Amino acid sequence: MSEIQRTLLGQIQEKFEPIRGIFDTPLKRKRILEIEAESNSDPNFWNDRRKSSTLLKEKKNLEDAILSCENLIKKFGDTLVAIEFGEEGDEQSIKEADDSLQELTKEVNDLETKRLLSGETDRNSAILTINAGAGGTEACDWAQMILRMMLRFCDRKRFKAEVVDELEGDGAGIKNATVTIEGDFAYGILKSENGVHRLVRISPFDSNARRHTSFCSVYVSPIIDDDIQIDIKESDLKVDTYRAGGAGGQHVNRTDSAVRMTHLPTGIVVQSQQQRSQIQNRETCLKLLKAKLYELEISKRQAESKAIEEAKMDNAFGSQIRSYVLHPYKLVKDVRTLAQSSDPNTVLDGEIEEFCLEYLRQYAAGQFKGKGGTEDSDSI
Repeated sequence: MSEIQRTLLGQIQEKFEPIRGIFDTPLKRKRILEIEAESNSDPNFWNDRRKSSTLLKEKKNLEDAILSCENLIKKFGDTLVAIEFGEEGDEQSIKEADDSLQELTKEVNDLETKRLLSGETDRNSAILTINAGAGGTEACDWAQMILRMMLRFCDRKRFKAEVVDELEGDGAGIKNATVTIEGDFAYGILKSENGVHRLVRISPFDSNARRHTSFCSVYVSPIIDDDIQIDIKESDLKVDTYRAGGAGGQHVNRTDSAVRMTHLPTGIVVQSQQQRSQIQNRETCLKLLKAKLYELEISKRQAESKAIEEAKMDNAFGSQIRSYVLHPYKLVKDVRTLAQSSDPNTVLDGEIEEFCLEYLRQYAAGQFKGKGGTEDSDSI
């Protein structure tokens, strides 16, 4: 047992070393000292809220990166000690070493993920939109399965996820849903899920037990921080209130608390009905609208660059990004990266981190093994 533990510890350390230099560097420590010196010496530092907020956020991010590395280095040492005690026959130490090795694997994977996230909004929270494809009840049920998968993944990552809008399907499932996801690097991690997700299974809604193929689209956009300027004029907004539907008790039935907001210049429409007050739903709508307007602006900038536009076309080719086959065999395969799992149940229960991480690795390397989905319903 101890030999296996030592081997696994060595493999984790080997993976950690190239990451360590990025998160714990003299330059980071020097920058922290510079920010502290500026905040202490500049009498107007706290008067400029935007500047002070930006610098303090930068300082915290730098400190978090250094602390993560220091804690990991300490944990490597503690794990080695536990392995050595285990070699002397201490059963409790053997168990502690096993638990610590699992934690180290997860934490090193988290660091690797953060290393791969360097985009302007990668660290932001996110807005997730799910839409059922064509196919009626079967597609709506698939959309609800995807929603559950995403919510379970957020639980695993300790992100705070809240469904702010949801439209039920006619017979089962959902037609669409919007979720706000708060957490460090939520957008950067979840952007790998952008695209069409395809399901192949024996439909529970088909009395003849035939195999069906269903599609569901997922779109992820960043929640924009207050230090990024997105101006929304009140005169550009059309705000409608209506009675919220679905579960919610007497409050939902008696008040027109739901809010639908239309941005007249762009035609973008957002809505929220999950909050208990109209004011809260309005604030949620403004947050959703701000994110969509930011994404629209980014799209305009990208369209001006031929190289970026070509990259977008490559990534969108064939539309679907991942296939989930439950019959006649069990397999989940990402069409872009070729990452796969033979355990769809675990994946659909929210275990998608390896798919996200492999996407980020290949994206950072500037290459994908797959460019989209063109396969028929009988194969991956």
